[in-house]
Amino acid sequence: MLKGKNILLGITGSIAAYKAAMLIRLLVKEGADVKVIMTDMAKHFITPLTMATLSKNPVLVEFYNPENGDWNSHVSLGIWADIFVIAPASANTMAKMAGGIADNLLLTTYLSSRCPVCIAPAMDLDMYMHPVTQKNIELLRKEGVTMIEPESGELASGLEGKGRMANPETISSAVHDILSKSSKKDKKNNNFPLKNKKVLITAGPTVEKIDPVRYISNFSTGKMGFALALQMESMGAAVTLISGPVQETLPSESKIELINITSAQEMHNQTLNHYNEDTDIVILAAAVSDYTPASTHDAKLKREKNNLNIELLPTQDIAAELGQNKNNKAIHIGFALETDDEIKNAKSKLLRKNFDAIVLNSLNDKGAGFATQTNKITIISSKGEIISYKLKDKKEVARDIADYILTTL
Repeated sequence: MLKGKNILLGITGSIAAYKAAMLIRLLVKEGADVKVIMTDMAKHFITPLTMATLSKNPVLVEFYNPENGDWNSHVSLGIWADIFVIAPASANTMAKMAGGIADNLLLTTYLSSRCPVCIAPAMDLDMYMHPVTQKNIELLRKEGVTMIEPESGELASGLEGKGRMANPETISSAVHDILSKSSKKDKKNNNFPLKNKKVLITAGPTVEKIDPVRYISNFSTGKMGFALALQMESMGAAVTLISGPVQETLPSESKIELINITSAQEMHNQTLNHYNEDTDIVILAAAVSDYTPASTHDAKLKREKNNLNIELLPTQDIAAELGQNKNNKAIHIGFALETDDEIKNAKSKLLRKNFDAIVLNSLNDKGAGFATQTNKITIISSKGEIISYKLKDKKEVARDIADYILTTL
């Protein structure tokens, strides 16, 4: 089964493109998350609508969306994928891959990918057997690309011979084998980029008690913090997650150290208690209450005719305190949820808290912020770099943040 695997499928201009529809169905049926990149010529053989319907993901063709300017990041796609399958692969695309040409989204993604790549050639007999094509195939093999051999039979030209794209079942079987070998290789070589790194993450809201039935809090669900913790663990890090009251849970097989807290004071105590000279990365994703009642009541407050005034005191600033006592090696990443003057306010917080970078999201962006499965972020570094990302599932956002941290490391 391919459950949980991210498969990037590239489709090039070939009559065999119709087989890609059947391949997608096989991969999705086995639980894979499939995203499709098509060349412009591929659209003449099968429609993006068909591919989007079958994959349940938007199909990417251009570098950016002309309607809203959203960038389709070839770097993010290459990082997201567990395997990049190009089927069918035309002679033209293989030649460009061999030569390092990057004139479309599929090719730039190939050059950016960090995962195994396999291709299923499809072309006429004479094109396939041409010395130049064979030379390109051999060069790609030497570069580590897995070649799924074409089959022999009747070709679109009417000729008989080798050049038919392998059946979808054959390609699916090859994907299984490649991912299995890749997984075994990772385990054998401990190929985890954050191995031996200690990561401290805060998540969720805090709850500030007024009386036994009332409290002050916010709408944070902890989804982003938990996604970050799982992403960091998958990359080999030893993760401590300090979370306020949320519905999110960790998988039973996870080794993340989860510390549940309620109030901002408890979040402060636990965070400072677990931050030390061995900490490599701190991600402060929690929405900590800025104020707490000056006093709490043991019995429920009864409604009166007059107004009720509650005195609020500021809570301890966890991020600022960590920033003032920063160890020499730790990378501090903060979060800023803003409603106005977003960049200006995020930059101000970045400086005040001594962050190395801050992750900004705005409530003005639909689908971003609290209580959503998605988020749209901008990362601002202490060096002035600003990187904006399109709206994505929070698991993918966690990957983007982790990749940014890797570049910082």
